[in-house]
Amino acid sequence: MNKVILMGRLTRDPEVRYSQAEQSIAIARYTLAVDRRFRRDGDQQTADFISCVAFGRQGEFAEKYLRKGLKIAVTGRIQTGSYTNREGQKVYTTEVVVEDHEFAESKAASEGNTGFVPMDRPSPSAAAGDGFMNIPDGIDEELPFN
Repeated sequence: MNKVILMGRLTRDPEVRYSQAEQSIAIARYTLAVDRRFRRDGDQQTADFISCVAFGRQGEFAEKYLRKGLKIAVTGRIQTGSYTNREGQKVYTTEVVVEDHEFAESKAASEGNTGFVPMDRPSPSAAAGDGFMNIPDGIDEELPFN
């Protein structure tokens, strides 16, 4: 089975081209920066940069909605290939062929907005030293449990 699931941020806007066939299809290429779970000793790199390609409707979606810095989740398959460059050297490629991609954060979060915080509730910064939020006096009647 060849199945890949990734979550990361786009390193740049997708590069979209259309095929020259009678019924042209969109071909979108982009790179995802996927954070590593653990860092090895002495290793400065904390993310892997993974090449992705989306065809057809997925390519059109990428062209319309995906932008640099946006966090997305991608499912697809790994595809390897090779070609000979102009200097006559064989170049090997590995990329993820996107079957589906979707947003992994809200639009407000992607724009740097932290979102709506209700004014009548204590903020998370009011947390006690043990990591739990202090419940203000007088709201015992409003709690759904005893």
